Amino acid sequence: MSSSGPLPLIVSSPSGAGKTTLTNRLRQQVPNVVFSVSHTTRKPRPNEQDGREYHFVDRTEFNRLVESDQFLEWAEVHGNLYGTSRNEVGRAESARGILFDIDHQGARQIKCALPEVVTVFILPPSMSVLLSRLRGRASDDDETVLRRYSLARSEIAHYGMFDYVLVNADLDTATEQLVAIFKAEECRRLRAAKLAETLLADRTTG
Repeated sequence: MSSSGPLPLIVSSPSGAGKTTLTNRLRQQVPNVVFSVSHTTRKPRPNEQDGREYHFVDRTEFNRLVESDQFLEWAEVHGNLYGTSRNEVGRAESARGILFDIDHQGARQIKCALPEVVTVFILPPSMSVLLSRLRGRASDDDETVLRRYSLARSEIAHYGMFDYVLVNADLDTATEQLVAIFKAEECRRLRAAKLAETLLADRTTG
């Protein structure tokens, strides 16, 4: 961990571009990176567990959390509400990094609250590959697939607000690139400035 605390990293993409797989691989290869578990009003998929992938809540509870200012950011995506709890950031205090898997709306809000956050956008190699990946999800019906696909271009249109853009044509290559971004960002001068100044102030003699 840097002397300036955990590295905050946002990874965003249109549905089906592979951000969940890539963020899971990042956490496998970089120790002590904490995943920020968002709240959502959508129904859990068969392989999802409450408190692991998401905190699943109904709209009444979600709105209560909004009104009590419990979210660092929140937005409506694909007809469901998603939000990042302030508690998620607090629990990562001693971690090497904190990872946010959110859309461009949430990324913009977190960037305002945490200006030091690093943002990465994942692109598919083509729209046809994206559609094929969406159709490969056993948990989504045709209506959901087409809705997500129809919104993909509007989501891709926001790529310009991100620090990095990765093309997930080959999973191993994209994983290497994401890990490289994380490690390079750890070495930013500003993240080491506190330690450097402490060393300069140390008058210990040999």
